[in-house]
Amino acid sequence: MSNKISGARRSAILLLALDEDSAAEVFKHMTAKEVQQISLEMATLEQVSHEEMRQVLQDFHDETEEFIALNLNSSDHIRSVLTKALGSERASSLIEDVMETSSTSTGIDALNLMEASMVAELIRDEHPQIIATILIHLDRHQAADVLEMFDDKLRNDVVLRIATFSGVQPAALQELTEVLTNMLDGQNLKRSKMGGARTAAEILNLMNSHQEEAAIDTVRSHSADLAQKIIDEMFLFENMLDLDDRSIQLVLKEIDSNSLVVALKGAPEALMDKFMRNMSQRAADLLREDMDARGRFGCPRWKPSRRPSCRWCAAWPMPAKWC
Repeated sequence: MSNKISGARRSAILLLALDEDSAAEVFKHMTAKEVQQISLEMATLEQVSHEEMRQVLQDFHDETEEFIALNLNSSDHIRSVLTKALGSERASSLIEDVMETSSTSTGIDALNLMEASMVAELIRDEHPQIIATILIHLDRHQAADVLEMFDDKLRNDVVLRIATFSGVQPAALQELTEVLTNMLDGQNLKRSKMGGARTAAEILNLMNSHQEEAAIDTVRSHSADLAQKIIDEMFLFENMLDLDDRSIQLVLKEIDSNSLVVALKGAPEALMDKFMRNMSQRAADLLREDMDARGRFGCPRWKPSRRPSCRWCAAWPMPAKWC
């Protein structure tokens, strides 16, 4: 029976069986062409037998169950396919990332949309490790703004925990989930592989210099090596691409030509162009000649993670003692 009914007619019958609000909600998810086609079918629908109505509703029920079953079994199917393709160990790692990413917390999304002061008020009484884990998941600007709302002791403790963060164990993840659920009725957090020196550096870069230094000093008292790793991550050579022309000109005033040649040798063309266009034509030509000459002597390849020397730091808003 159902095979003789067109898709548009089946949709029209089903929508007419719904209340107005529910039918309107369904229409919101259709294209303009689909709305027009089904609306026309609904308008011209004259008579529907009990058998036809029963068949349409039964088909809808059956197809819905198949759709739900497909979604319920999809993770097992993906795991099986990946295991055959990649092996058990690699598949397990990849499937964990895929499934976690697909269930990223709406609770964290909500925290990102709230005023930083409200977020700080919500989480300030939690254990510092829980606060650190929440902040790791937040947008970096939001995390920095929230940290600024804490007193020095709590702020520095949290930064240290972010810097030493290596993941969330299942028990801690459950506790964190309960915290967010209580606060926002949110969903599960994914097991984060974020955290560490880079995350701490990204957040500290968005805070004022006094708070940065205090946090770094706290980390240094725990581990001088870790503090240095954070400092190294706070300003990488490629950050120069984000400077405006005036800042580049200030940098050029603070360094000698020899240091500039060494720094830019093998650098990305975009970075070289940024410096060249802020120099006189003669200075740019001389720089290129020097760089070409250096090439004959096997100058080391440029590394993206290279940090500038102290003289480069002079034009950058970073405490000189960090250089």
